[in-house]
Order: sequence, then C-alpha cells, then structure tokens
Amino acid sequence: MAETQRPVLVVDFGAQYAQLIARRVRESSVYSEVIPHTATVDEIAEKQPLAVILSGGPSSVYAEGAPQLDARLFDLDIPVFGICYGFQAMAQALGGTVAHTGTREYGRTDLDIDGGLLHGGLPTRQPVWMSHGDAVTDAPEGFEVTGTSAGAPVAAFENRARKLAGVQYHPEVLHSPHGQQVLSRFLHELAGIPATWTPANIAESLITSVREQIGDGHAICGLSGGVDSAVAAALVQRAIGDRLTCVFVDHGLLRAGEREQVQQDFVAATGAKLVTVDAVDKFLGELKGVTDPEEKRKTIGREFIRSFEDAVSEVVVEQSGGTKPEVEFLVQGTLYPDVVESGG
Repeated sequence: MAETQRPVLVVDFGAQYAQLIARRVRESSVYSEVIPHTATVDEIAEKQPLAVILSGGPSSVYAEGAPQLDARLFDLDIPVFGICYGFQAMAQALGGTVAHTGTREYGRTDLDIDGGLLHGGLPTRQPVWMSHGDAVTDAPEGFEVTGTSAGAPVAAFENRARKLAGVQYHPEVLHSPHGQQVLSRFLHELAGIPATWTPANIAESLITSVREQIGDGHAICGLSGGVDSAVAAALVQRAIGDRLTCVFVDHGLLRAGEREQVQQDFVAATGAKLVTVDAVDKFLGELKGVTDPEEKRKTIGREFIRSFEDAVSEVVVEQSGGTKPEVEFLVQGTLYPDVVESGG
C-alpha cells in the first residue's frame, strides 16, 4: 500500500464533528477516513492506518449501550489521539479513571497548560470548547497530565514513548483557537506522519494508479461540464493520453455558453479527445408536456444513458476501423459528499 494512501482513521463515536475532524486532518496535509465505532480492531489493522483518532460523542462511558473501545487497539503499536468521549474511553481502556465529577462543562472554558509536546510553547491559559459531563480524574500509568480545567482534573495527557495522547476539549472547532496546532503536532511530531497529502502528490498518485490499472486499455468518460467529471477526465488523460475518449452530451439544459466552454477550454487545457453529441431536440421532445419533477428526472436520466451509449458505439467503431475494440473502462468523477451520502 502506498504511503500516501495509508489513512489516519477517525473513529466516529456518534460525534457531530467526526467529519470535521477528518477535514482538519486533511488540512494538515494528511489523508483521513471516517469509520464507525463498530469497526473491529482487525478491520482497523487491515487498513494499515498511520494513526487513529477517537472522536467525541454524546454518551457517558458508563451509560448502558454506550459505544465501547476495544483495548486491543493499543496493542497495534499505532499512534492514537482521543478527543472528548474518545479521550475518556481511551483513558478507561488504558487503566485510568473516569468519574461523574458533578461538574459539567459546556461551551467556552479556560484550559491550564503544563508543558507537553502537543501544548508546549502555547499560552499557559487558553480558551477551548468543552462538552462533557464525566471527566478523567486519574491518567493511565505512564501518561503525563499536560492540561487541566475547572471541571476536568485531567483535560489533556500524553505518553510520548507510546505515541498516545488525548484532550477533553474539541480541538477541531474554531472555538479552540490553538486546536489545529495541537492536532497538527499530534500528526506530524508525535505520530511522525509527513505532510505529503498535497494536491500535487494526490494527482501524481492517482495518475500512477490509473496507469497501472488501465495498462494498454482504452477508456470512455462521460463529461458533464462539472468539476468532478472534468477533474477525473484530466487525470485519466494524463495517465493514458489519447486512449481516453470523453463524451459530452448537449441535452439543451446547460448553462449559457457551457457547451462552447467545454469544447474549447477543457480541450485546450487537457488535450483530451472529445466527442460532442447534439441531443437537444431529442431531450426537449421527450420532456415536452412533462410536469412532474420526478418524471422529468427519470426522463433526463434515461435519455442521457441512451445518448451516451449511442456515442460510445460510434466512438469505438471509429477507433477500430470498422470493428469494435474492447473499451474496458468507464471513467466517472464522484464528489466525496456523494460517496458519504450514498453510504459508500
């Protein structure tokens, strides 16, 4: 597995900020993925993560049915960072004490700092964003307590030898002004992860991966004019050159000038081979008299597939001099939010 593809895993314990934590990791130029707390230790190990971050969550560690943390995670010799509920679950699994202190902290809170790698050099008293009822009262053996607050006797700890650390507050939100620094220090200084997940490195990694996957084959890309398909097409074109054919269907429902922009600007920027299908009359004819939005959506989808298939048929015949070659690959650009919403 390539180094740039090994993720930092964010274990979601039901936090509203789990995706935000993953975003903050990426802003530190490190690749991240969110996984559910039900993932087993074996499943985590299989992903070969560079580090694991345990998110917050609404539960008490003592509540019946609360998400559990398998202590075997710490036998994997992987850097781990706990946040809020994840911090408490981590402390409990490692032999520390989590208690109902009777003091709840919600919202802006002052954190008192006492050294440590993650907080060293930062203001000794700093505002952070808290959201907890239980609190860690005793750190696990071998851990240095580096932060306290009025409601959390142990608000931050770390064990540099084992590359383990955690905080009671939420470093991922802007209400914790030094939170991104703390998270970045965990990733780069404690876990030793290089800041290599940059746009240039991502592109080169994807191009290499596509080149290896496609080999000497051919590919077809349905180009919509949007960012997702345009970026996917540009990357694949850099990988396999003129063995990629992009098909753009003009269905008459485009923004003004979009067809010309795709034909001129996209081709000029990428050098990709482009086939444009003029299907305006067909689409508008099929949509004439249709008023139900869902029926419109289905009609557009159906006709787009038909137009694309017709175009692909003509393209492969032209490529083969009269006989169809095997076009083994279909290129599709999909935005990350679409993957999340579809459960992928």
